[in-house]
Amino acid sequence: MSSPTTYSLPKLPYGYDALEPYISSQIMTLHHTKHHQTYITNLNNALQTHASALKSGDIATQVSLQPAIRFNAGGHINHSLFWQNLCPANSPNAKSSSAPKLTEKIKATWGSEEKFKKAFTEALLGIQGSGWGWLVRYDTGAGGSESGRLGIVTTKDQDPLVGKGEVPVFGVDMWEHAYYLQYQNGKAAYVENIWNVINWKTAEERYLGSKEDVFKALKSKL
Repeated sequence: MSSPTTYSLPKLPYGYDALEPYISSQIMTLHHTKHHQTYITNLNNALQTHASALKSGDIATQVSLQPAIRFNAGGHINHSLFWQNLCPANSPNAKSSSAPKLTEKIKATWGSEEKFKKAFTEALLGIQGSGWGWLVRYDTGAGGSESGRLGIVTTKDQDPLVGKGEVPVFGVDMWEHAYYLQYQNGKAAYVENIWNVINWKTAEERYLGSKEDVFKALKSKL
């Protein structure tokens, strides 16, 4: 039986201070090297224990490890997507004009970019406890009634968007560790400011691609 895959912390595509003043260097450093790394460490440990349980036929241990694997794998996937859908505010990619097809669809769906941002912001601030907010493209296959439609969804804790039919276009981390050191209890200010560092070029690529394309691109970063 082969050994389980060992995951490692992906490098950021920018410096820890590159998203300032909207996300501080201190937050980015801790968020990436401590929080994300912890998910990876716990995932690798759980997968190693699961492999041993599988080899020995210990089904009770295999089952008991599923929540830890899901939680920590979700943390790894969500954060890896998150880093890639952010960029410095002075980058051309931070302008929605770098996502012409996506913004056209956003306007057709919500009426304007401003109305979309308001709806997305309301969804983020409506999350109770910890979780994520996502812009997704529904893809149910050729001829499906949902195919190509955009939607806003929220996920609890570190639940990942790995089910069929939802392509993650971009996500926003709403755990306190993503903003508290800088914004304290000012969640609304964090949400308002994060629009300045959304990577619209990456969002456009995800919107135009398949779910397989998104995770294939992500795989090289995991």
